[in-house]
Amino acid sequence: MEENRKPQKRITVFSTPVCPYCITLKAFLKDKGFDFEDVDISQNEKKKEEIIEKTGKMQAPIIEIDDQIVVGFDKEKICQLLNIKE
Repeated sequence: MEENRKPQKRITVFSTPVCPYCITLKAFLKDKGFDFEDVDISQNEKKKEEIIEKTGKMQAPIIEIDDQIVVGFDKEKICQLLNIKE
């Protein structure tokens, strides 16, 4: 295991491959040493419907940290939930 890994929360990113905010979010999480599940909602209709039901939104990215949902790349909120000091 790499030294820069953080105590792990359950992180799921609901994204699409062409979304620039999705790409930025995933790069940010990797840079900060977090592992996450990446769900491509352009290819997974079931997961897309699940996240729309949870959030009422049909957009990407949506990040789920444990049971907290953040719509969009809201860096401040994501840092708060993951205890990242910027």
